[in-house]
Amino acid sequence: MAKWIVNVPVATVWTSFDSPREMDKDAVTNPVSIDSWLEGLTYETRLELCNENLVQTQLLYGEEVVVIEENGDWAYVTIPSQPTSKEDQGYPGWVPKAQLEEAAAGWNLADVPVAVVTRPKGKLFKENHESSIELSYLTSLPFLYEQEGKIFVKTPDGTGVLDSKDVVVSDSPVQGNGHAIVSAGEQFLNLSYLWGGMSSYGYDCSGFSYAMCKANGYVIPRDAHDQAVAGKKVEIAEIEPGDLLFFAYEEGKGRIHHVGIYYGDGKLLHSPKTGKTVEIIPLEGTIYERELCAARRYWVETGA
Repeated sequence: MAKWIVNVPVATVWTSFDSPREMDKDAVTNPVSIDSWLEGLTYETRLELCNENLVQTQLLYGEEVVVIEENGDWAYVTIPSQPTSKEDQGYPGWVPKAQLEEAAAGWNLADVPVAVVTRPKGKLFKENHESSIELSYLTSLPFLYEQEGKIFVKTPDGTGVLDSKDVVVSDSPVQGNGHAIVSAGEQFLNLSYLWGGMSSYGYDCSGFSYAMCKANGYVIPRDAHDQAVAGKKVEIAEIEPGDLLFFAYEEGKGRIHHVGIYYGDGKLLHSPKTGKTVEIIPLEGTIYERELCAARRYWVETGA
């Protein structure tokens, strides 16, 4: 089966090919404009992304997908890098075909050194420097070589150039400890919540925990209910910074609906809900304290 890769900075993955509304046009084109899309959404129309089940997740530039079927201008894909109980092959959903292209022979993020964007945003220039695109945190591209402080990478449409201060080049993910997971998350304080968000333009709760773990070398399930049954079980009385905390309806006895990162000192680092931003709050005396139902650890002590 052909391997396809994302050729826009952020591709939103929709529940159906007819999920996007007129106001979502900037999110389904190529070139894409995530900033203008989000600026055009009101609180109510952002909320619809969740309440009307319009969006599933997002993909970053260069991320690989498997195309399962096509319908007109749309492709139904699975995402191997986003584990889920929904599909063995990875997270499923619909992406505009204009935001994908077939991977060139030899494209493989698993085998080669990769350049990973480690700042909230990084500027990628085309080799001729005539045009550039803004990449999200954690965008990973095959590394070619370094020259005069510039990192040359393979992109979906040729060679690109990144500033060395925006990326880290690595043969394999460096595993960070719990404090490193917290530190990664602190970069995004005050970033607006986005349902389905998986980029530094906006995260949802489980997208935030997924990304901060991935930034430290741990690929975990995409959704909160799956994250809550993987990893290492931790007793609530023994939680440490970097552990994931899970929250359920009916004061912790019902369905899991939220996840955050334990910050330490009785505090929660999380991306709460539509209309809110990434924050650090004390758990004591909050609805979260009453709904806390589980904790999981994905990090290891030997990390940085």
